[in-house]
Formats: sequence, C-alpha cells, structure tokens
Amino acid sequence: MGETWFPPWSERAGGARGGMKHTLSVLVENKPGALMRITSMFARRGFNIDSLAVGPTERHDVSRITLRVDCEHHSLEQIEKQMHKLVNVLRVQELAPGESVERELALLKVAAPASKRTELMALAEVFGARVADLGPDSIVFELVGSPEEIDSFEELVRPHGLQELGRTGRLGLARATRPQRPRSSQQVMA
Repeated sequence: MGETWFPPWSERAGGARGGMKHTLSVLVENKPGALMRITSMFARRGFNIDSLAVGPTERHDVSRITLRVDCEHHSLEQIEKQMHKLVNVLRVQELAPGESVERELALLKVAAPASKRTELMALAEVFGARVADLGPDSIVFELVGSPEEIDSFEELVRPHGLQELGRTGRLGLARATRPQRPRSSQQVMA
C-alpha cells in the first residue's frame, strides 16, 4: 500500500493520451507470479500493454518479458521505477528504436483457391514468408520480421481472405553493434 505514484485520470487511457510507443525488456526470476505482478501493475495504473512476449533466456533461472506500451516519457520513467520495486524483477531496459533489434512471428491462414495461389506465393517470396501448411483451399504462412513488415504482409493478404491470424508480439534485444545507453543505477542485474 506504500505506492505513491498514480497518474492523473487524464493520463491513464492507454493510447488516448497521444503518448509514444515504448518497448521494454524486463528480466525476471523464472518463478511463479512474476508475470502476473508486472501485468497487474500496468492494469492498476490504467495502462494498456499493446503486446507481450515471455520466454527463457540464456540463463535457465531467468525469463525475458518484452512488452510494448503507449505512454509519455515521464510515465515510462515512473513505470520503470515501479517495476524495479517488484519482487522477481532483475532488470528493466527500454529498447530504443535504432539501438535494438525487434522481431515478431506471425502465422496467417489465407484463403487460397487455385486461381490465386501463384499471386500469394509471389507475395510470400517478397516478404520471406514460408508456407507452414498447405490445404486444398487455404495456405498457412509463417513470417518472421519487424512488426512493420508483418503489418504490411497482413495488409496485402487480407483482400485474399485472411481467415486466421496469430502474432507473438515483439521480441527485442539491444544491438550488438552499438554500445548500450547508460541507464540509471536502478538497472542492476542480480
């Protein structure tokens, strides 16, 4: 109950306040409840998580949570500070555009009558999508790329009859080719 930060109601409606999209990489101890504590913190403050991906890291006892949120820079700083206070959180890092590599996986099931298969296969080749499954009347494409590339491919196959879509949400890491930005002393790895 000792939490002091709570943004004014006018700042709490996700994208409605015209903030900026931010990608956060959060390293947590691989223990039950870690994800729930983080998502609950966002819900209590009225922020919507646009995408969320969770998975293992190079350490078996640590998981990476990559999430995308729409908020003002000041609110982002407060979110980072609050996350550092949560049990099981080891490190919080913003993945800045240009300083990180972000990818997403999508599976798209598209109507594919014989007359349209050649056109769909040509689109897939341009985007580097592969055929994951082929049925008599549809194709399931698998595409790994930047979220923008996936958006573009989705937009182009939608008129053909997009039957189902599943996306992982963003995954990201700081670029190996650039030094990491200096962050606050709160960004300590346990």
